[in-house]
Order: sequence, then C-alpha cells, then structure tokens
Amino acid sequence: MSGIGLPAPGLWRSGAAMLARDLRLVWRRRGDAMQPVIFVLLVVTLFPLALGDDPGLLARIAPGVLWIAVLLSGLLTMDMLFRGDHEDGSLEQMLLSPSPLAWLVGLRLAVHWATTALPLIVLTPILGKMMYLPGNLLGPLLVSLLVGTPLLSLVGGVVAALTVGMRRSGMMMGLLALPLYVPILVFGAGSVMLAAQGMPWIGVIGLLAGGLALALVLAPLAAATALRIALT
Repeated sequence: MSGIGLPAPGLWRSGAAMLARDLRLVWRRRGDAMQPVIFVLLVVTLFPLALGDDPGLLARIAPGVLWIAVLLSGLLTMDMLFRGDHEDGSLEQMLLSPSPLAWLVGLRLAVHWATTALPLIVLTPILGKMMYLPGNLLGPLLVSLLVGTPLLSLVGGVVAALTVGMRRSGMMMGLLALPLYVPILVFGAGSVMLAAQGMPWIGVIGLLAGGLALALVLAPLAAATALRIALT
C-alpha cells in the first residue's frame, strides 16, 4: 500500500518547490509583474479621454474594452514565461527533473494567471465603474473573466513554448497568439453583451468552460512537447 502512494508526495513536493521559486521570482521582479495592471489602468483611463465623458457610449463599449485590455496585458509578460529559464539553464533542469515536465509547466501557467489576470479580475469592479458599466453586467463580466483568462494563459503558454528558442520573438508571439485569442475574446465579451440585451448568456460561458477543461489537459502537454523540441 505504501509503495502505491510513494510517487504522489514527490510530485507535490516538486510542485510546491516550483511554486515557491516562481513566486519569489515574481516578487523580485514585481515592477515587471505590475505592467499588466498599469497597462489596463492606462487603457481604461484613456478611452473616456478619447471618446468623451458620455456614460451611455462608455457603458456600451465597456465589456469589449475591458476584455481587450485584459487580453493584451497578458501578452506583455507572456514572452518571458520560459525565456529566462531557457537562458539560464533552468529549463534543462526542469526537463531532467523526475517530475513530469507537463506538471511543472502547468504550475508555471497557474502562477502566470494568478499574478497577471487575477489582480485585474479583483480590480474589475473599479474598472467597470470607470467605464460606467451597469451594475447588472458586473456579474457576467466577472464570470466570463474567471473562465476566459485561464484559457488565455494556457493558450499563450503553448505559443510561448513554441517561440522560446527564437530571438526577439515578441512580434511572432503576438502574431501566433492573437488569432487563437480571438474566439476567447468573442465568447467572453459576447456573453456580457448578451446579458446586456437580456438574453441567455450562461450557454456561452459553458462553451468557454468546455474549452478551458480541454486546455487544462492538452495545453501543458503541448507546451512541454514544444519545450523539449526547443532544447534538442
């Protein structure tokens, strides 16, 4: 019986060590980690300045603006998701680790989501007020972001793994990731727009949730495979 349970503690210990290391790195580079939040605040501040202080207009475009801002802010840090490890040799150590690479990659993507998208979700009520978002749409917007932003991190992680061996891959990262992000954006912002029109929107969230469930299984495996190819 004890032999059957031996692998699990090692898996969780390696995962805890990976999480602790990544969180320490985020804390040391907290200035870089704040870039997505600053970017979204700038976008939300500039839209009223550009379009005028028209509550009706801003309320209509608020879901799309907030979703686009959150989507683009994630790209600011996505390029460095594995690049630092590739440059200092840590990626080779992850590959040689007894723990599955897909497990470690999945934890890295979880940290990325928790440190970039989650703070923005927490700030969404304030951002919505700045864009005159109606109170009845705040719930659908939060639900769509909670389901959609992890999917953005998972898809972006695969693209980051594919481009980790390229020099100056920022432009390539955007070109590859944005077409894959478009359906997530359409369903995420579209669910809020449906709620604004009084139409059923939970079904659209269900489609996002199905994509998230599929990505939770496949994205870490695909990213791990891409990283192995990059190291060969």
